[in-house]
Amino acid sequence: MKKVITYGTFDLLHTGHINILRRAKSLGDYLIVALSSDDFNASKGKEAYYSYEQRKSVLEAIRYVDEVIPEDTWEQKIQDVQKHNVDVFVMGDDWEGKFDFLQDHCEVVYLPRTVGISTTKIKTDLNQANNG
Repeated sequence: MKKVITYGTFDLLHTGHINILRRAKSLGDYLIVALSSDDFNASKGKEAYYSYEQRKSVLEAIRYVDEVIPEDTWEQKIQDVQKHNVDVFVMGDDWEGKFDFLQDHCEVVYLPRTVGISTTKIKTDLNQANNG
């Protein structure tokens, strides 16, 4: 069985998220999503609209996702790849080159992002609508 892993916050789920999950799953048989915990988001200066448990519940309902694990630190990726016997690490191409150090442990793939959609754009658009 070929295992794939990806990482993210997956807040305010949108078509870009679904596209990356579908493409990640197509690279193997089993997709693990390492979901940023609330504490990890706080350490990055980010705040998700939905809690970790709510975001996890939504991801678990998506047919492409086989397992959701917490992402608590930047440094856990090698450990996750080894612990879960991961064959392919997948991230959006805005991270290109940042995770090449994992090539000693698995294949690293950077997928193109969906143009015109992001959680940041959704939050900005909502703020403008509420303040305009």
